[in-house]
Amino acid sequence: MKSFLVVILCRSWTHEHDAKVLAEFLAKGLLPEVRMKDEVHARVASLAQTRDKLVKLRTTLKNKINNLLSARGILLPKESLSSEKGLARVLQAEVGELARVELMVLVEQIRHLNQGIAKLESAIKKQGPKLPGYENLKSIKGIGDIGGSTLLSAIGDINDFAHEGKLAAYFGIVPRVANSNETERSGRITKRGNKLGRTALVQCALIAMRYSPYLATYYRRIRAARGTGKAIIALARKFLGIIYKTLKNGWVFEDFPRFVLAPAGG
Repeated sequence: MKSFLVVILCRSWTHEHDAKVLAEFLAKGLLPEVRMKDEVHARVASLAQTRDKLVKLRTTLKNKINNLLSARGILLPKESLSSEKGLARVLQAEVGELARVELMVLVEQIRHLNQGIAKLESAIKKQGPKLPGYENLKSIKGIGDIGGSTLLSAIGDINDFAHEGKLAAYFGIVPRVANSNETERSGRITKRGNKLGRTALVQCALIAMRYSPYLATYYRRIRAARGTGKAIIALARKFLGIIYKTLKNGWVFEDFPRFVLAPAGG
């Protein structure tokens, strides 16, 4: 009977604790949202999701090829497997009969995936310009056709987000909050929300940093103080703020590295 009462009390405390945490997140506007998207956004989002799955599968197969070859003392740069020339080199490797069969199947599957990914990317590039804000994001050095389309398909209507903190919560890059009695602690990011959008955001932010002295300086400062992992997330959060303001204000950059906007109506 005692243990039964303890379970009930624990459950009651847990529900009360969860409710407090949820209320706190809600008050701060940090809860990720699920929103209905229009047809174009939904269509591009579906294409991007399928592409992402195929790219991940291709990476798995490339890793398998590297493992097979490295186990036999054959070292090929992983990036070489992205080209037809690199795949041809794999088939020329001197390995046993069974390993050769395995490599032939893996290379064939990667070639099929390459074709499928290329078709999806072509479709994304055709649909992306139909998304509101496409030219605005493309003016940011570091955001290309695929990255811009993926980000816009994840964001949808920027006016759905009252402030950039709401957008950050939707992307899952706000701190996880732990609340114990009267003590509140902020930890790692929640990683809730749109995972594909978050991945595209990080990738674009890292590329944009190569061109933007402002972002590069910010990243190096955070990395020196808190390490590489937290610096990447901080960079992505900063970059998302730029994306939010760009879409919200209809900015088009004439020179993003120097943060120069194109003349209005130009």
